[in-house]
Amino acid sequence: MKFNKSAGLIVLLIILVFAGLRYYGHYKKWNHDLPSTQQTFNRHTGHLVLTKHVRCRMQCRDITEQEINEILQDGQINYAKSELDAPRGARYALEGYSHEHQHLRVIFVPEENDIVVITCIDLDKEWPCPSCE
Repeated sequence: MKFNKSAGLIVLLIILVFAGLRYYGHYKKWNHDLPSTQQTFNRHTGHLVLTKHVRCRMQCRDITEQEINEILQDGQINYAKSELDAPRGARYALEGYSHEHQHLRVIFVPEENDIVVITCIDLDKEWPCPSCE
């Protein structure tokens, strides 16, 4: 059986198209670009509520309230880690770097006039935190 160049190019092109579509599907699934959902998350409410759990995590992980506010204002929503359909209200996972160069993920739950901070995670360092368990 003889294989010519044009048939090989067509097969290669088909493989590239399918690979591109597969990649786009995974990107779209992970990214969840949902502008309407993003618009419902108001980062500029008047009051930030820190739960007992997040205060403990902040202490263990050397994260300040100022850094939490930085992530709230400048962080990117990670839709793969957010729970927009959570039974007790949408949870937004925002990620970014603080002024102290900590790579943080902070989970926020918007309420009527407040934003409740559920937890915070240092994405680059594993901190021991036995008192919060």
